[in-house]
Amino acid sequence: MTDAPTAERGTRPPLRRSREHKMVSGVCGGLGRCFDMDPVIFRVVLGVLGVTGGLGLIVYGFAWLLIPLEGEEDNEGRRLLSGRVEGPALTAVLCALVGCGLFLSMLNNSGVMSFALMLTVAVSGAAYWSQHRGPAEAEEKGEDVAGGVAAAEQPSPYATQSTPKTQKTLKGLKTHKAVDAPPETQAPPAPGTPSWWRDPVKDSTGATAPSAGTGYLWGPDDGPYETGVTAARAPVRTAPTGRQLGGWTFLLALAACGLGTGLTWHHQPLGTSLETGLACALGVFGLGIALSSLYGRTGGGTVVAAVLTGALLTGAAALPKTVTSEWTRTTWRPSGPADVRDHYELGSGVGVLDLTGMPWPRGGTAPLALSAEVGAGRLRVVLPQDVTARLDIEVGVGDVQLPGEQREDIDIRAGQHKQLSLAPASGHSSRGTVEIKLKAGIGQVEVERAAP
Repeated sequence: MTDAPTAERGTRPPLRRSREHKMVSGVCGGLGRCFDMDPVIFRVVLGVLGVTGGLGLIVYGFAWLLIPLEGEEDNEGRRLLSGRVEGPALTAVLCALVGCGLFLSMLNNSGVMSFALMLTVAVSGAAYWSQHRGPAEAEEKGEDVAGGVAAAEQPSPYATQSTPKTQKTLKGLKTHKAVDAPPETQAPPAPGTPSWWRDPVKDSTGATAPSAGTGYLWGPDDGPYETGVTAARAPVRTAPTGRQLGGWTFLLALAACGLGTGLTWHHQPLGTSLETGLACALGVFGLGIALSSLYGRTGGGTVVAAVLTGALLTGAAALPKTVTSEWTRTTWRPSGPADVRDHYELGSGVGVLDLTGMPWPRGGTAPLALSAEVGAGRLRVVLPQDVTARLDIEVGVGDVQLPGEQREDIDIRAGQHKQLSLAPASGHSSRGTVEIKLKAGIGQVEVERAAP
């Protein structure tokens, strides 16, 4: 008797989107029922996360795609991959894409990202606590009930001798208690075997008479049957029929990508040019998926291609804006202090800064300060033998080569930052000091001494 409430409380309903308590798709209602929390909490948290960085839209979109609706087994993502493009699946994909765009735009804002992370951890901890709070309380309640029953069964020292009237009263109470108890669960009878609600037909001699029907006086038939109510409860979604649009969508997306990239190739940085082309392709994929829900159908390849296009768009957005689409080779050779520029910059290619032709007067002159930067490629600096160099080197992704290192010794890493000072070569006294700040987004920074 005491184990039933505990088992009932310990069994949580499966995670399904709610049909009754829903505002958009029932995701928050299903989360609230699964974790035993008010759905308003999830609505507020996801709304705040969606506005302050797009993470809430991403979570809601993917939950809409992956969590089945109550009473169904297939989720919207499986229907989408099978080519059954419908309005809910399309809305979930658009919600996730908008959230990804907002999230990428807020990556450099550490305050917003920290707030979103702390809020996510807080609501996850609250959901975990709420889910495990019910079984613990049920176990404590079951122990209290068991203790009370055991105490009630123990004889009291103040009890008097039972009389027939008292025994009759106790018997009535026990009967009432037995009636209130729920019946035990029994499996339904197997088809084709006698059961308690129908008896076999017998003739006048007592033998079982053959029957062409069910073989029973009354009761349902053993054959398969389906009522209209049962069929209405589980509607079957049919895939939309029509012309296949996946191939045409892919070809138009390639054409849009090439057109958008080509129009901006010579006027914008490489990252911006690729972003333009990939954004046009992603728009074509979205339009094709939307049209396929009305006039045709697209396969899972179109959805996979759209996801890959979104991933490439994210990578293009991460490219430094100094990277250009044209690969060039440039050499800077200042011949004197007047020819030295404060900053040397190259988009994509090989840049060589040769300081061997500069006159370096001896004495206590101020250090010469300059900087050089390459977006993508190789930045090479040639120093004289008798000059002290103070270097500040920063490489986004690539390698740093210093004097004395072998050219085969290449160590490609991300986020390299080195600050060092190079003394003149052995056998030479310093004629001056140069302070150089070198930076490469993607590629290699090489510093070497001129040949003696």
